[in-house]
Amino acid sequence: MLSRLLKEHQAKQNERKELQEKRRREAIAAATCLTEALVDHLNVGVAQAYVNQRKLDHEVKTLQVQASQFSKQTAQWISMVEGFNQALKEIGDVENWARSIEMDMRTIATALEYVHQGQLQTTCS
Repeated sequence: MLSRLLKEHQAKQNERKELQEKRRREAIAAATCLTEALVDHLNVGVAQAYVNQRKLDHEVKTLQVQASQFSKQTAQWISMVEGFNQALKEIGDVENWARSIEMDMRTIATALEYVHQGQLQTTCS
């Protein structure tokens, strides 16, 4: 009877150990699944952040190139406007020169007319 009780006790202990081992394996498997799910979720976020960073880097490079081109084009426009202003100043200088010559020519023409009229009056008198 004692041996039977011992065998039953040992059998129950073995069942409990097996049940405990089974539960331990299930807990380890569940923890592993949870860890993998968390890591996968984090990896998706990290991967998305990496993709976004690459896109931003590309956009920054594109913007830098466009800003440089715009700066060069603006410098060309400024140069053209300055040249245009200089040409306008030169035209203004030529216009002033032409007026000055015209005034001088009118003065000379008027003087010649007076001289001519003076000579006509002296020859007529």
